[in-house]
Amino acid sequence: MPALRPITLITGASAGIGTALAQVFAEQGHELVLVARREQRLNALAAAIAARGYSRPIVLPMDLRRPDAAAQIAAELASRGVEPSIVVNNAGFGLVGQAADLDSGEQLAMIDVNVRALTDLSLRWVGSLERHRGGILNVASIAGFLPGPRSAVYYATKAYVLSFSEALHRELAPRGIRVTALCPGPVPTEFQARAGVPEARGPGLLTLPAERVAQEGYRGFMQGHRVVVPGLGNRLVTMLSRLLPRRFVLAVMDGRQKARRPGSTDASFSG
Repeated sequence: MPALRPITLITGASAGIGTALAQVFAEQGHELVLVARREQRLNALAAAIAARGYSRPIVLPMDLRRPDAAAQIAAELASRGVEPSIVVNNAGFGLVGQAADLDSGEQLAMIDVNVRALTDLSLRWVGSLERHRGGILNVASIAGFLPGPRSAVYYATKAYVLSFSEALHRELAPRGIRVTALCPGPVPTEFQARAGVPEARGPGLLTLPAERVAQEGYRGFMQGHRVVVPGLGNRLVTMLSRLLPRRFVLAVMDGRQKARRPGSTDASFSG
């Protein structure tokens, strides 16, 4: 049986941090498989990468809310004679509003994408990752360090991603597999308007462009870091969240979330 060709699998690649990560990995010579729901966006990104002289990525339109999504991705990769050497779990979304008031189906779908699919894709190709001395880059958030009133399920999913990734970093290191949790703060994306953040606020001290987040995430992953938090301000937030009284942090986060429009997508802390 011929050896399968190693590739880098990136989910949520159609916009924001996912697109930036795809560009950074392509620039570093990785052959890519791009996964997201919007096929037209993926094809445009693949064409742009190819136009710059890099290998044209394989495009797999897929909705990770489906319980069989990871299995379908695996089947598609096998049919193309490729297997992951690196898995980048970037797909994710959030909702703003009180958990008791938000649509329960949408919140469960958030868990499906942010937690279940990420877990499945992280564990499905451990043998392949070991063969290629590759790894897993999971996009969490500084939200993973914080309580999230008015965005409770989203923050909880990012806390899971952070904890899960740190544990895998320890477990898989003896097998030569790197695991990194990338924890960005606010990142402007095309969905920022849906987050309910007034334009008058400006970018804020913690805000970084997706390109910088992707570059720091790639560098930290390749260096074998357990956690990467881009930006000094965001690193200070994660440290203070552990030092300040939890009741105080809860009050601050509650006040911050009150400014957001209920039911909207939280692009500012989205993976």
